Amino acid sequence: MKFSCQGERPCARVLAKAMCGIIGYVGRHRAKDILMDGLKRLEYRGYDSAGIALLEGSELRIVRAVGQLEALIRKAAPLELAGTVGIGHTRWATHGGVVEENAHPHRSSDGKIALVHNGVIENFATIREFLLSRGYCFASETDSEVLANLIAYHYGRGGGSGEKNHFGESVRRALLHVQGTYGIAVLCEDRPGELVGARNSSPLILGIGDGEHFLASDAAGFAARTRDVVFLRDGELVWASGEEFLLTNLCQERVEAQRQELDWDLTAGERGGYPHFMVKEILEQPQALENAMRGRFSADGSTAHFGGLAMTPQELRQVERIVLCACGTAHCACLVGEYLIEGLARIPVEVEYASEFRYRNAPMDRHTLVLVVSQSGETLDTLEAMREARRKGFRVLAITNGVGSSIAREADGGIYQHAGPEIGVASTKAFTSQLCLLALFALYLGRLRDLSFDEGVSIVEVLRAVPGQVREILLQGEAIRRIAERHGRCRDMLFLGRQVLFPIALEGALKLKEVSYVHAEGYAAAEMKHGPIALVTPECPSFFLACDGATLPKTISNMHEIHARGGPIIAVLSQGSAVPREIVDDPIWIPRAHGVALPILAAIPIQLFAYHMGVLRGGDVDKPRNLAKSVTVE
Repeated sequence: MKFSCQGERPCARVLAKAMCGIIGYVGRHRAKDILMDGLKRLEYRGYDSAGIALLEGSELRIVRAVGQLEALIRKAAPLELAGTVGIGHTRWATHGGVVEENAHPHRSSDGKIALVHNGVIENFATIREFLLSRGYCFASETDSEVLANLIAYHYGRGGGSGEKNHFGESVRRALLHVQGTYGIAVLCEDRPGELVGARNSSPLILGIGDGEHFLASDAAGFAARTRDVVFLRDGELVWASGEEFLLTNLCQERVEAQRQELDWDLTAGERGGYPHFMVKEILEQPQALENAMRGRFSADGSTAHFGGLAMTPQELRQVERIVLCACGTAHCACLVGEYLIEGLARIPVEVEYASEFRYRNAPMDRHTLVLVVSQSGETLDTLEAMREARRKGFRVLAITNGVGSSIAREADGGIYQHAGPEIGVASTKAFTSQLCLLALFALYLGRLRDLSFDEGVSIVEVLRAVPGQVREILLQGEAIRRIAERHGRCRDMLFLGRQVLFPIALEGALKLKEVSYVHAEGYAAAEMKHGPIALVTPECPSFFLACDGATLPKTISNMHEIHARGGPIIAVLSQGSAVPREIVDDPIWIPRAHGVALPILAAIPIQLFAYHMGVLRGGDVDKPRNLAKSVTVE
C-alpha cells in the first residue's frame, strides 16, 4: 500500500542512503556493546561513517564518526554509556558529503527523536519547507533528518502523551506523509524502554530474544544473540520493549507476526583466521556448490529437481521465452544462463539489466517467464523489475541467497542458493552458486523438452564433479599470486572470451575493477580487433579465457594478434590445451570440462587473480572504495 501527501511530486534532488547497515536494541544488557558488535557484522553494507544513539535514563546521547567503524569505536571507547536501548548505523553515502553532520543517527531539532534510516524520502523538500515554517531547523544535507523532525512534529502534537504507544503512533503518522523508501529504527527521549521500526522497500528484520528485541537491516547484525526473527513487510511498523512487541500496518491494523528460525552458521560471518573475507569466500566455493546442488538431482540421475518453483512441468513446457533480470555480478551470471538455457532447452532468452527493464515497455507475449537473480534478495532495481513484471501479469521466479528477503517473498516461486553469508563486497561464492543453479535450471527445462535421458545423465555427472574440480583449481592460488605480482603495476587490462566464457570475461573485468582499481574491460574475443586492440601495449595485459570448445581455434587466432603487438597474455587453459605455449606468458590450468561446467571453473582463477591484485596494490579488498554489498536504492 502506498501512502503519500496529496498533490506532492518526487523532488529532483534526493539525498539517499543505500545499502547501509542498521542495528537497534532494547533489553536488559548494555546496548553500546551490542550495537558495536552488530555494526562490525554489518560494516560490509557501508563504511563511509558510523554512529550510535543511546538512551541514558532520560538523556539521548549520540556518537558519530567519519570513516570506517574503527573511528567510531575509538571515539566511543572512553565514554561511559550504560543505556540498555539504542540504535546504530553504518553509512554508504550516495548523496550528501561524507561528513559527520550527514552521519547517522540523526536527531530532531527539539532533541526528542533519534533515527537511523536506509532509503530515499523523495518528497523531503516539501516536508522540509513545512517543518521550517513550524520552527524546526536542520544541521545536515540528508533527507533522513527531515524524517526525524517530522516524527518529532507529530509527537509534539500529541503533547508527549503518556499513552503506551503514542511514540509508535507518531512514527506511523509521519510515515503517512512520506513518499519513497525506508527502513528505519527510532528512539524517543521520553520513552527510554521503547524502540520503533518500519520498512518500505528497504529491508528491516526484528530479532526476538530472551527479554530483549533487535532491529537490523540484515540478520547478521544480531544472529549471534538470537535466531528467532520476523521479516517485516512493506508498510509494516513494529513497536518493541524488552518484553514484548507489537506489529501493525500503517492503517493501524494489527499484523500477525510470522516468526522464523534462522538457519545460520555463525562461523560463516567470521574471518576465521583468513586475512580477508574475500579469500575465505573464494575458498568456500566447493562447499557452496555442493550446498547449491544438494537434494536437487532426480532419483534417476537424469535431471534436476526443485521444490519451490510453484510451476508444474506442464506450465513450464508452455514457456516460449525467458527474460533474465539482474544487476552487476548477477547480470554476468544471467548472461551465462542465456547460453545454457538456449543450448539445453532451446528456449529463446533475453538478459536485461533490471534497472533498464523496469523502465522499458518491451513487448512480451503471454508465454514469457521472468527470472530475477539477486544474492541479497533486496537489490532495489531487481525487486522493482520483478514487481513491474508481476503487475503486467507475468510469472516471476527468483534465484536468491536471501532467505526471507523481499524478492524471495514476492516472487511466484524460486530457488535458494544456500551459499551462506557472503560478507566480501565483491561477490565470489554467490556468483558461482548462481552459475550452478542456472545450469541446473537449464538442465531441468531441457529435460522437459528435447534433451535425452543419456544427455541428462551426462550433464548431471559433469555438475557433480564440479566441486572437486574447483578444489583442484584453488590449489593454484600461490601460482596465481605470482602472476598478479608480475602484472601488479599495470593500469589497464583486457579480459577476453568467447561464447559461454564471454560473460566470465565481463565478470573478470568487473572483479578486477572492484578490488584493485585497475581499469579493465571485458569483450567477446573476436570484438577485440574492432577497437580495443588499440589499447594493446606491453603495459596492457590481456587475460584470455581460452578453454576447450568449438571456437578455441578462433580464440587462438585472437591471441596471436595480441602477441604480435607485444601484449602480455595471461590465459586460463584446459589441461592438455592445443594453445601454443609460446604465445602465452602466464598460463593457468583448469580441468577439461563440459561447457555447462566451464563457466564455474573459469571463474575461480579470475577471482584469485583479482584478489591478489587488490592485495598487492594495497586496497581493502573486502571493502573497496565507493562500493557496498547490497544496492537498496536506485
